[in-house]
Amino acid sequence: MVIRPLSNNESPPMPLLLLADPSEQLVLDYIQRGQCFVAETEGNIVGVYVLLPTRPKTAEIVNIAVMPEHQGKGIGKQLVQHAIETAKQQGYQTIEIGTGNSSIGQLALYQKCGFRITGIDKDFFVRHYEEPILENGIPCRDMIRLAQDLS
Repeated sequence: MVIRPLSNNESPPMPLLLLADPSEQLVLDYIQRGQCFVAETEGNIVGVYVLLPTRPKTAEIVNIAVMPEHQGKGIGKQLVQHAIETAKQQGYQTIEIGTGNSSIGQLALYQKCGFRITGIDKDFFVRHYEEPILENGIPCRDMIRLAQDLS
């Protein structure tokens, strides 16, 4: 597998990006403001993430997603580790990531990769999304915020 920046002449893999965030408007905004990276296997894009500068010396991983048929193979972990290394190389001191309260697998993955919970944005998904989100049989309401010190 190869993880590389999306080139300027390539279209973003919107169906994959929308797996991580159902708001096309937010996804397009993230892509314009951040750097999009794709994971390829045998010439096919199987994963994606966007590294988004947020504050001085801070970047956030947004829209991280792996094709459903490729989940459970360690690709998500490799994408997170790639984002951490990329942020370090670019001089960021902190990297952040957020996930829904119902995203049990993602919450475990991020903590295994060294992220620590820094806060909860209550009712984030209720405020920012028109349609209710249900995941793992749990209503997704709150954003769990995590961060990692890169220095």
